[in-house]
This record gives sequence, C-alpha cells and structure tokens, in this order.
Amino acid sequence: MAKAEDVMLRLALPSKGALEKPAMDFLGAAGLRVHKPNERQYSATIPSAPGVEVIFQRVTDIFDKVEEGSVDLGVTGFDVMSENTEDGDDVVLVQPLGFGRCELVLAVPESWVDVASLAELADLATMYKEKGRELRIATKYRNLTRAYLYQHGLNYFSLVEADGALEVAPSMGYADMIADITSSGTTLRENRLKMLDGGTILKSEAVLIGNRRTLLDSRAKLHQTRLILELIEAHLRARKFLSITANMRAESAEGLARLLAHEPKLAGLMGPSIAPVYGKTRGEQAFAVTIVVEQGLLLPTVDHLRQHQGTDITVFALDYFFAAQSSSFENLVELLKRQRR
Repeated sequence: MAKAEDVMLRLALPSKGALEKPAMDFLGAAGLRVHKPNERQYSATIPSAPGVEVIFQRVTDIFDKVEEGSVDLGVTGFDVMSENTEDGDDVVLVQPLGFGRCELVLAVPESWVDVASLAELADLATMYKEKGRELRIATKYRNLTRAYLYQHGLNYFSLVEADGALEVAPSMGYADMIADITSSGTTLRENRLKMLDGGTILKSEAVLIGNRRTLLDSRAKLHQTRLILELIEAHLRARKFLSITANMRAESAEGLARLLAHEPKLAGLMGPSIAPVYGKTRGEQAFAVTIVVEQGLLLPTVDHLRQHQGTDITVFALDYFFAAQSSSFENLVELLKRQRR
C-alpha cells in the first residue's frame, strides 16, 4: 500500500453490487488495473497511477464520501448522483463511463389493464383522491420521483420508503406501484409488473464524480485526475474505431492516396497512412495502407480496399485513441473555474 504521505488522490469504487465487477473490469481495460492483495481489504492501489489510493464503499455511500471530501473521485450511478445532488454542494460530474446502464421507471401491476400511460395514471390518482386516499408509490428515489410526477401533472400521491426488493411492494399491499431501477425489465415482469408508457424517470449509467473543492485546491490532485481522465477518455473513444491495414499495388504512394480519397469517409480520419512494402519479387511497387475508421464502416471500407486490389486485409481493435487534448479534463477545469467565480 502507498504510504499516507505519498497519497495525493483518493478514488472510491463500489465494494459490492451490480457496479463492482464492471467498474474493476473497465478500469483494467483502460490501463488502470486495481491491485487489491487481499479481498477483505477496503483499500487498494493502481500500479499505473502512483499516488492514487482506492477506497471501496457501497455505491449509495460513494456520493456522500465525495460530497464531504473524504475521497476526491468516485464511481457511482448517475441515478445516485441525480437523487442526492443539491444546489451548492461540492459534487461535479467528471465523466460518464458507458457501463452499468439502467433506467429509473414507474411500474404498475399488470392487472391494471386500464392504466398504461402517465395520463391514465394521473386519472387514477385523481379518482383515488376523490375516494379519500392517495396513490402509494414505493421507491428509494424520492426526489427524482416526486419531481417527475409533479412535472407531468400528478399531484395526488404519497411516496413509501422501502428497503430491499421493491417489486414485491404491490403484492404485499404496502404500496400500489413502484418507481425503481431496471436494466432489462425482466424482474418487473417476473413480479407481474409493467412499465408505463412515458414512465421513464431517468436513464442512468456509471459515472465518475469528483469533489470540486478538493480538486480545485490541489494541483497534485488535479494532475492525477488528468492522468486518469486521459486514459479513460482515450479508451472510450477507441471503442468507436478500428484500424484496417491492407497491402496494395500502385505506381506511387501519391497516386494510391488519390485513388482511395474518392470515398472520403472510407479513406481514414485524415486520410490513409501509406508505407512501402519491400516485396519478395521485383516488379510493380506495393504499399501497406492503414486506415482508421468508425466501426460501422468496417465492411464498406474492406470492400473499398478490395475494389482497388487490396489484399491481406487485417483489422485491429484499438486500446486507446488520444485526441489533441483531453476534452473531458478541459471541461472539468472550466467547470471548476466557473464554480470558483
């Protein structure tokens, strides 16, 4: 473990739950492998990022740890951040991470055959109110649910706090319906619940959050954050692209470049990289052409190369794709500066 005096930045990761393994896998793939010698330990290091200490916490607690400043960065769900963020707190969204996608939705019993939309739910809530009772909604997301319902004209309801699996609340009788997180809807269907049309309160994924105060007040911590963001951003960008290499015969590299440029979107981001191939036999010149294209253009690009006698075509997935600068870090710095003003 790093010595206390060597630690510049603390990063909180999920200790359990649906985000635990995906977070570890994601960081490892981005070149930020977490080294945890003992599974029972609640702290670890990242060998490629000296000076960073990893602290393991429950997803629901990570927001609080970042907000109070006991950790500087944390990986949690956008749903957790959105539910707990208040005006004037010190938490900033640093980077969406692209995994752990789910939705916070309104779900009612399948037996409610006349309730399939928010408008029909509003009518039911009004009818309940006229009969002297309120529509009861079990949820762990009181702030998001209340704001969404008010925004859509539902004013007659009460929110029921519940721990554990919310899907059983209607069948057990302590709530009429639920507002809960789902990734596929399977658990809802298995408990005879259905999502409402227009009932998606929030789309969520794993996010990296930070404490604006501790980051802004420490150049060392901001520098460590930049290193982490550079790798994460380059890794996320790389997922969208492929590197394609083919051997091609031509009289000159310039002529080959002009030939491939007839289809600009298939000629690489700035154009092809062309290098001579020193063949086994004498004759017409050969070149190795490398093109970086978006994944969706793979087969059209392969066909484009074939049409011009491209052979020995190989395709490589990219680990990193660095831009001229890290837009994520630049955006973070600008956000911190605005907050200081």
